[in-house]
Amino acid sequence: MLNMNFAQTVFIETDRVNWVASPMSGVHRKPLAREEAERGHATSIVRYDPGSVFRPHPHPLGEEILVLQGVFSDEKGDFKAGSYFRNPPGSSHAPHSVDGCLLLVKLHQFQVSDLNQVYINTPDIWFSKVSEILPLYQFGDERVWLVRIQNGEDILGELDLSDSVELFMISGQAYYDDVLISSESWLREPKFSLSHWRVESDCFIWLKSGHF
Repeated sequence: MLNMNFAQTVFIETDRVNWVASPMSGVHRKPLAREEAERGHATSIVRYDPGSVFRPHPHPLGEEILVLQGVFSDEKGDFKAGSYFRNPPGSSHAPHSVDGCLLLVKLHQFQVSDLNQVYINTPDIWFSKVSEILPLYQFGDERVWLVRIQNGEDILGELDLSDSVELFMISGQAYYDDVLISSESWLREPKFSLSHWRVESDCFIWLKSGHF
């Protein structure tokens, strides 16, 4: 098990984490939280090398993916950087990548009643130069956003955040307490407080709240 105590703060600079080979050639992972080696709850950064293929597989409790770089593909189509999608409990697919891609992947974390299939392309905010908030999903207490902050504007206060917050810094940087959250860093905070959050320049984050 890895980082499965959700009452503890977890902060990982993923660019300092080594890649771990998956069971499929050309697919590598940086595990951030994991219940078991190849099953159960998992949050990972995943890299597909050009031409790599992952065998068909099911998702008993769902799969959530944000494409960070490149193009990720499966039977539903091709998904460029900025694509966000959710494959509900009971779904399956056979993913691959022609030219390679980098993903943020969360497995086996859906509520059993959350059966929505979601595909969102986010090119506007992905390449935006202004502060904005893009809601991606809501189910029960769970909420997911992309947030772009320019010039240190304080806009997180506009969100309906619960205590439990998870974020991935896509680009830029911010501070939580005295911790510098730079590009490719992941934070899971069970008692998030806006009073501890500080942005002095620009940043772009994937943000999730109310799910643990």
